This record gives sequence, structure tokens and C-alpha cells, in this order.
Amino acid sequence: MKVFMLGWEFPPFISGGLGTACYGLTRAMDQLGMEVTFVLPKMVESKYATHVKLLTPGSRTTSSSIKFNELKNVKFHTLSSALQPYTTPDSYERRIEETLRLKQEIHGGSISSASQLITSKDYSNDMYSEVYRYAAMAAELAENEHFDVVHAHDWMTYPAGIAVAAFSGRPLVVHVHSTEFDRSGEHVNQMIYDIEREGMHRADKVITVSHFTRNIIISRYGVSEDKVEVVYNGVKRNGGWSSDETVIDKDEKIVLFLGRITMQKGPEYFLQAAKKVLDVMDNVKFVMAGSGDLMHRSIELAAELGIGQKVLFTGFLLGEDVQKIYKMADLYVMPSVSEPFGIAPLEALDNDVPVIISKQSGVSEVLMHALKVDFWDINEIANKVIAVLKYPPLQMTLRSHGNFEVRRLRWKDAATKCAKIYEEMLVPV
Repeated sequence: MKVFMLGWEFPPFISGGLGTACYGLTRAMDQLGMEVTFVLPKMVESKYATHVKLLTPGSRTTSSSIKFNELKNVKFHTLSSALQPYTTPDSYERRIEETLRLKQEIHGGSISSASQLITSKDYSNDMYSEVYRYAAMAAELAENEHFDVVHAHDWMTYPAGIAVAAFSGRPLVVHVHSTEFDRSGEHVNQMIYDIEREGMHRADKVITVSHFTRNIIISRYGVSEDKVEVVYNGVKRNGGWSSDETVIDKDEKIVLFLGRITMQKGPEYFLQAAKKVLDVMDNVKFVMAGSGDLMHRSIELAAELGIGQKVLFTGFLLGEDVQKIYKMADLYVMPSVSEPFGIAPLEALDNDVPVIISKQSGVSEVLMHALKVDFWDINEIANKVIAVLKYPPLQMTLRSHGNFEVRRLRWKDAATKCAKIYEEMLVPV
């Protein structure tokens, strides 16, 4: 089976759920002997890609002399594009303006407008034009590739997936990791919704990461039930990292929020519950690890609630720092407003950290030994935090049984199910 895959980060050094999922799934497909051509919208910086062999579509030359030896059947192509995961029209425009400013400095001010950048074929000055320019480049690249199926991750690659499938005559799978309703609530961006909807309707199959998301696809996008398949995410086992590597001060309990600090993740509910916990317990610190558009508002809210000295904002964490913060934590809380899946709770359990998760999440479908709450119920969140911190037997039960559950969630199973979906599409009717 040969797959033409349109994704984002590889490896997931920014590690939103999307990058982590693309990495886990592709790695498992490789282990199953499937051949994957993975297309990225931008070059991964070499300092993050020391173990990946990347090919540019123009020259087909390697950008790194070291090959990712673990992946035998995966090759990578990059398309010069300013698209990034979790981009909004506003953030895209700011990025273009910043790039224009830098190029002006580099060229001594000789570049005076975004149109000059566009004619250089680097990118378009609005995100929607860039999405379709990227689609055209992907279709051109695909002309020289051999594959059986097209697999597109998240909305910005759906037009590219449609284009590649149309030119090649191959079936299209779109993989929904998040919808515009998850990201924006009821205040959806109509153009993004329209792109998502077209991608889902033009696809031969739609893969969602949970039944929670499947129901949204069917009810909000009008997609036929028999077209939508659920493939749960897995978790990459942590392996032999030892807690002895980190000196941990246990005088205070640590309650962790780790993820993008955006509306979707419910940071305000975390902080409001923290206030209620601290009214009862004093020996607790709340750590918010991550960054996002609500970062400053969250800092202000902590101050307004009078708990600023009890809340630590670490900013964005990478690699070993993520492992260290998990090892320090006594409890992980994910109060997401709308979470298609939620890989972070699996990573927490893999690091022996018990979890509290919102009922409005896909991961709640697969975790039985996790405490579950409605994201808006700050009283119940606080009650459950206090219960876990005050009663070690409860914490131990959640930790041990939760860790056992995580072992059953393997990327190999997700890849096997994807392969089965591919094969069913390729069978002549």
C-alpha cells in the first residue's frame, strides 16, 4: 500500500496534537511496511530535524545528510509555504508582514510590498489564497509520485488532497483532528467551515479521532454516516526515563495544565477551579505549561482571582522539559471546551500522572480510569482535584489503572485500521 500523505510537522517539535498524531501514525505505517510519501508545507529547521531526510520538490536533493534510519518506507517532500498548524487568518497576515519586514532589511529596503513577495512564488498574502496555491503545488508534485490513496490531515490540506485525488484518480481520505466548531465554538469562520465541508464531502472516506467528532461531522457538516470512520489516536510509550533524573520538591502538590492556552482548551475554567481548591488547600501550585492567544488574559485572570502567587506560567515547553513537568506533577487537568481527542492525557498517564478530563473530549471515550467532568462545572473540577490530592489511594488507583489502559492504545492499531479503510476503498464495486 502506497500513501500520499499531506500533513504538517515532522517530527513534531511543536507538538500540538496534530503534529504528534501525524508522527505516530506515519511511524506505525512504516512499521507495517506501508510506503508513505509525506508532504510538508515548509522546511523543518535543521536543528530540529537531525534524524530526518528531507527532499525538496524542485531539486530532489537532501537538506540533511543524516537519514531517519527508523523509517524505512517513508520519504518526505516540502513545499515552500507560510502555512502552519493552528494558523488563523489574522496570525497568517501578521506572519507575512513580519517576513516582509525581514526581507526588506535583508535587501536594504528594496522590497516595498507584499505583491513582490507573492511574485517570487514564496507565498500569497492572504491565507485562503495560500491554501489553494499550496494545493496546486501539491498536485504538481504528485504527478511524479506513485501511490494508491491520498490522505489529508486537517482543513488546510483538504484542497490539496482534493486536487491530488482529482489529478491522479486515486481515492481521498480526509482525517479530521479538529473542526472549526472545536476551535471557535458557535462563532465559526465561514470560509474555513466551507473548506472543511467541501473536503469532507469530496472525500471517499472521512476519518475522525473520536465518536465525539464523528457526531459533529454528521450533524454540522451533513456528511453521510456510512462515510465516517473512527480511528482513535495512540500514544508513543515513554520508555526508560527515570524520575531520579529530576530533583522534585514535594512540599507542594503540583496540578498541571499542559496545552495551547486558547478558548478550546478551557484555561479560564482551570483557573476558576484552582481558586476554589486554594480556598480549601494551601499547599498546591497550579502550573500552566504552554502558550496561546489567551496567555496574557490567563495571567490577568489569575491576578484578578488573587491566586497569582500560586499559578506558574512556564510558556511553551519542548522535549525533555515536557517530560520533567510531567514527572513533577501530581495531577493533570484537561478542562477542554471541545476536544476531538486529546493526546496529552495519554502522555500524562504514560508518565504515571492521574488525569481529570472533560466529558466534552474524544479521549473520554477510551479512558475508563480517569475522572470526568463537564468543562464548565468548576465546582466539580475543584472537588475532584481536592479528592485526588487528599486521598493517596485514589491517586494510586487512577495512576496504575490509567497507565495500564494507555498500553492498549497503540499507533500500530490506528495504522492497521487506516490500512483496512484504504483497502476497502480500492476494492472495485
